[in-house]
Amino acid sequence: MTKTIIKAPFKADHVGSLLRPEVLHEARKNFKEGNISAEALREVETKEIKRIVDKQIEVGLQAVTDGEFRRTWWHLDFLEHFNGIEGFVPEAGYKFHGMETEKYHVRNVGKISFNPDHPFLKDFIEFKEIVGDRAVPKQTIPSPNQLFKHSIRNRDIYPDIEEYANDIIKAYQDALKAFYDVGVRYLQLDDVYIAGLSSSNYRYTDEEEYSNEQLIDLAVRVVNGVLEDKPEDLIVTTHLCRGNYQSTWAFEGSYAKVAPTLFAKEKVDGFFLEYDDDRSGSFKPLEHIPNGGPQVVLGVFTSKFGELEDKEVIQSRIEEAAQYVPLEQICISTQCGFASTHHGNKLTEEQQWEKLKYIVDLSKEILN
Repeated sequence: MTKTIIKAPFKADHVGSLLRPEVLHEARKNFKEGNISAEALREVETKEIKRIVDKQIEVGLQAVTDGEFRRTWWHLDFLEHFNGIEGFVPEAGYKFHGMETEKYHVRNVGKISFNPDHPFLKDFIEFKEIVGDRAVPKQTIPSPNQLFKHSIRNRDIYPDIEEYANDIIKAYQDALKAFYDVGVRYLQLDDVYIAGLSSSNYRYTDEEEYSNEQLIDLAVRVVNGVLEDKPEDLIVTTHLCRGNYQSTWAFEGSYAKVAPTLFAKEKVDGFFLEYDDDRSGSFKPLEHIPNGGPQVVLGVFTSKFGELEDKEVIQSRIEEAAQYVPLEQICISTQCGFASTHHGNKLTEEQQWEKLKYIVDLSKEILN
């Protein structure tokens, strides 16, 4: 039987998370306070996922997500269900520009492996049924590199970082197989960690004995190890992010430090890259993307604010990027999701849909 390989990422794509509606915020609050059951909360989530799947298709997106509506955080909800990882409340939240996040994190408490009863598998099965054959259901998960973020690795359990890396690779290989077996064919790895290694003002890890170059090399080896036996018809992309919390950001820095290794060697099908403001630097690092290699999804639209970008500016920026990577390898998107945590960015749902439709319309005009 011939495998059908989808041609993702698409010319107009999106990172994944969407603004949570008030009815979902209220249901979560009622569940937390013990006023409704887990089943009742899930019913609200499912109803809202059906609604936003319809909306994504309506605005013309070929890949749709569940908006991450069953999650509180883009990453922690996934990671805390691995064997050897637990969620906890630390003394402080993550530091963002002028803001500190809600307090929650994960830590390593045992040998790491994938949990075959991971709840995201059931979530995807239900999500795929909702989508049917109307669009491509896209699954988003944190990159394995997120487990290298500071204060996660327990050095009593893993004194050797390479042993830690090997167990993470195996856990994620098992995760990819499990997702593939339930029907995932388009998977996105969200990687703030390696973007953090490109920053000049932010240290995203406490692995002080290693240079940035060594850590960048390790991060790419980890992802490539995960993808070593990837099925041919499973599309995998990496999304690089510099932080997205209530319309603020965590750090800045161009891709120049990571590009020679990451862009040239990571064996993914596409890169979702932040280019919505000057924090990301120039397009020059894109010269390391191999010709005919991964697609480059330019995040030249912001998810942090509702105003629509100027069409001529977008066209000019795409032309500038095309000096370094062929136009046929370029796609467009927002730089990040609209709600990396349940709080969401500071724009309305109507503005969110307008922006996504605008991206679809401009992709047809500029890229096709």
